[in-house]
Amino acid sequence: MLLKVSGLHAFYDKSHILHGVNFTMPTPNVTALLGRNGSGRSTLLKAMMGLLAPSHGSILLAGREIRNSQADRICKAGLAYVPEERQVFANLTVDENLTMGVQPGVVGSPQWTREDMFAYFPRLQERRNQLAGLMSGGEQQMLTICRSLLTNPLVILIDEPTEGLAPKIVDTVADVIHDIQARGVGVLLVEQKMSMAMRVASDVMVMGHGSIVFSGAAAEMETRSDIRRKWLEVA
Repeated sequence: MLLKVSGLHAFYDKSHILHGVNFTMPTPNVTALLGRNGSGRSTLLKAMMGLLAPSHGSILLAGREIRNSQADRICKAGLAYVPEERQVFANLTVDENLTMGVQPGVVGSPQWTREDMFAYFPRLQERRNQLAGLMSGGEQQMLTICRSLLTNPLVILIDEPTEGLAPKIVDTVADVIHDIQARGVGVLLVEQKMSMAMRVASDVMVMGHGSIVFSGAAAEMETRSDIRRKWLEVA
């Protein structure tokens, strides 16, 4: 079992956000996590990454319990995170940002190189000596994805990677996500656009009120107008 989350609860102060989240990723695939704003999707990723301490539950990564670990130890255990906020080291160059991500990974994890990153996003190679803070939002998104991959993870959590990006860059990000999975890394993708989710994911989960309310194949999700109406569409 690559990833298993069981009975996960989490709070922001006194607000109960995650209500017993359960899901599994038996093998490396792309699983899209859909839901309305406020459904708990980003909170789930932060709780998995150790950026928000869950109050109850279990998170097993390749059989190893990581729930009570610090974020740096979770990263070393094989979980990577691409936040929605595109967090780059603004005063470091592109090359220096990539160096910050490099680590050997756990035994058996797919290995990535800087050359792989430049092949995905040639723009980063062109700007490797530029300060990351001077890059466009799309370029910063590319950089954040690449820095996370250079940790050589087993699973990567990606939060809203296409938000505000030009269509051409969205296409590139979709291709990269496909290749990440093809090379043996699991992807848990928070995505607002259902069209993007259906394009890249083999499996889909839907969150509502802090719980998983649907889990199944992407093909099944396309036929479930009841789920879309109740949990995804905005009146």
